[in-house]
Amino acid sequence: MTYVDLLPATTGHGTIPVPPAHAHDVTFAELCSRLFASLPRSDQYRKGIYYLRGLLEAEGRKSIRAIAALFEDHVSEQNLHHFISSSTWDWVPMRQALAGHLLAMAQPQAWVAQPMIIPKSGRHSVGVDRHFFPDLGQVLNAQRAIGVWAASDELTAPLNWRLHLPKTWLKDSHRRTQVAIPDGMRPETLTECLVGACAETVLGWGLPTRPLVVDSCEGHTVTIFQEFAASGVPLLVRAARDLCLTVTDPLLPASGGRVLPAAQIMDLARDLRRPASWTDSRLDLARHTHLAATVRVALPVSAPGQTGCGDLALLGVQDKRRRGRTRLWLTNMTHAQPGVLVRLSKLTEKVDRDVTEISDGVGIRDFTGRSFGGWHRHVTLASAAHTVVALSGRPR
Repeated sequence: MTYVDLLPATTGHGTIPVPPAHAHDVTFAELCSRLFASLPRSDQYRKGIYYLRGLLEAEGRKSIRAIAALFEDHVSEQNLHHFISSSTWDWVPMRQALAGHLLAMAQPQAWVAQPMIIPKSGRHSVGVDRHFFPDLGQVLNAQRAIGVWAASDELTAPLNWRLHLPKTWLKDSHRRTQVAIPDGMRPETLTECLVGACAETVLGWGLPTRPLVVDSCEGHTVTIFQEFAASGVPLLVRAARDLCLTVTDPLLPASGGRVLPAAQIMDLARDLRRPASWTDSRLDLARHTHLAATVRVALPVSAPGQTGCGDLALLGVQDKRRRGRTRLWLTNMTHAQPGVLVRLSKLTEKVDRDVTEISDGVGIRDFTGRSFGGWHRHVTLASAAHTVVALSGRPR
C-alpha cells in the first residue's frame, strides 16, 4: 500500500504524487488531507508531504539537507529550503487545521503552555540571545519559544508556537531585515509572549473550554490571571515560592488577611495536606500518590482602582515520601478537589516527556535556517509529525 492509496484521489490540487508508505501510514494520510488543505498550489502540497515524511523518517538531525537526501530523486534541497524558509504560505491555518484534526481524534483534558529552550551555537538564528534560565540555573545561548499543547492522560501534541524576540533583535533594523521579522512585531516580555500565545490559541481559535495549565515560573503569575480574568478560562498556573498572596482561607484564621509568600502559606497549611492519587496511563497504569493541600487566597491589590481576580486557591504538591520541594500552583478552580488539580498539574510532566521522546525525535529543535517564517513553518510541520506519532500509538 502507498500513500497514494491512502490519500484521496483528488485534494483540490488534482492527483498528488507522494512517497511510498512506511510507518504511521493511515494516521499520516488522514492528517495530510486536512493539514495541507490551505496550501494554494499543488507543488506546495507535494513538498509539504515530503517534508513531513522526512521529519518522521530521516535519520539523525532533521535538516533540510537530510530530508532532501531521503527523496533525492523526487525533490531537491533547494526546493525544500524555499518551501520552508522563503515561501509565502501561512502557518496559522495549518496549525488550526492540526488542532481541528486532533480534537476530532482525541479528547484533550487541558491546554498546557510551556516554554521551550532551543540552544544555539551562533548568534544569527532569529531571536537567539544569551538568557539565564532559573529552572536550569545557568546561562545559555538560545532561542526561547512558548508552546501551547493539547494534553490528556493518553497523549499530548503541540498546537501553536510563539517565538520570543528580545529587544536586541527588534530594535536592530539590519538584523530584522536579515531574518525577515514582520514589521508589526514589537518588543514584549516573556510573560506577554506567553499570554499572547495562550490567548491566540485558546480564545482566538474558538477551541472548547478546557483548563489552561501554565508551567513557567518565569512568567508573571499576577499578569496571567489579570489578562484572563474576564475570559472565564479555568487557570492552573505554576507559582514562584516568593509570590505574595493574601490569605483568605478560614482554615488558617491566624493568617487571615495577611500578605505572605506562597511558600510560607503552604508551610502554614502543612496539617491540611492529604494524599492525592493520579494514574499515568503510559506507565502501565501505575498509580502515584502525592500529598496535596489547597488554601484560599487572593491577589493583593497593589494600586488604587486595581481590580482583583476573584477567589483563588494556592495548591501545594509534594511526593508522598516528602522528597524534593513542594511544587506550588495558583488556580481559579477553587471548587476542584486537590486530586483533580494534581492530575492536571502532572500533564506538564507528560508534555516534558513527550518533548524528549517524540518532539525531539521528529526535529522540533532542528531548524538550522535563520528566518522568522522558516522557523515557524518548520515547527508547524514538526508539530504535525509529533501528532502523527502520538496518534499512531493510540488504540483506534
